[in-house]
Amino acid sequence: MPKGSEALTNARKEEIIDACAALYETMGFRDITIRDIGARTSFTRTSIYNYFQTKEEIFLALLQREHEAWIADLEEMVRQETALTPEGFADRMACTLERRACMLKLESMNLYDMEGSSRMENLVAFKRTYGRAMKAVARCLETFFPAMTEQEVREFLYAFFPFLFGVYPYAVPTEKQRRAMALAGVEAARCSIRQLVRVFVLKMLRPFQQPPAEA
Repeated sequence: MPKGSEALTNARKEEIIDACAALYETMGFRDITIRDIGARTSFTRTSIYNYFQTKEEIFLALLQREHEAWIADLEEMVRQETALTPEGFADRMACTLERRACMLKLESMNLYDMEGSSRMENLVAFKRTYGRAMKAVARCLETFFPAMTEQEVREFLYAFFPFLFGVYPYAVPTEKQRRAMALAGVEAARCSIRQLVRVFVLKMLRPFQQPPAEA
C-alpha cells in the first residue's frame, strides 16, 4: 500500500471503483481490463495494483459499495417509521432495488468470478456488508410487521435474497436472448426490476395482509 493519508487512499480507491462502474454500464465484465480502468483514472495504470490486486477485486468493491447504498435506503425506511401496508412495503422495497440495478447485475452474473479471484480479507469485508444488508431487511420487516415471528422473518430472508440473484437477467435480457426466446417459441414476460420485486414481496407478505372489512 502506498504511503499517504487514509483519506487519500480511500479517495483513490473510490476513483478506481467509479471508473469500473462507468465502464460496466456499456461493457461486459469479461471485456473490461485493468488497463481500461486505469485509463479512466488520474494516476498511472500500474498504481491500481497498490490498491487492488485483480480486476475482480475492483468489481467486488463496487458490489460492496452498491450494498452499502442499499442498506442506507433500507435504514431510511425504518427511520421514517411510517406505517406501511404490505402493498406499500412492497412498493418501497421495489423502489430501493430499482436503484440498485448494478448490484443485481453483478450478483446474478459475476459473483463467482469476483469472489474466486479476490483476496480473503476483501471477500470477508464484502460478506460483512452482505450480512448487514440481510439485517437491514430484517429490521424493516420487524418495524412494519411486528406480528412476524423470528422464524417468519428468517424464512422471508432465505427466500428473498436467493430471489434477487435472478432478477436482473429476467428483467433485462439481451437482444440476442430475446431473439432466441422468440425463435424457440417461448413466451417471455416483459417485467421491470421494480415489478418483479414488488410482486414477489407482496406474495411473501400475503399472510400479513388484512382481510377486507365486513360491510
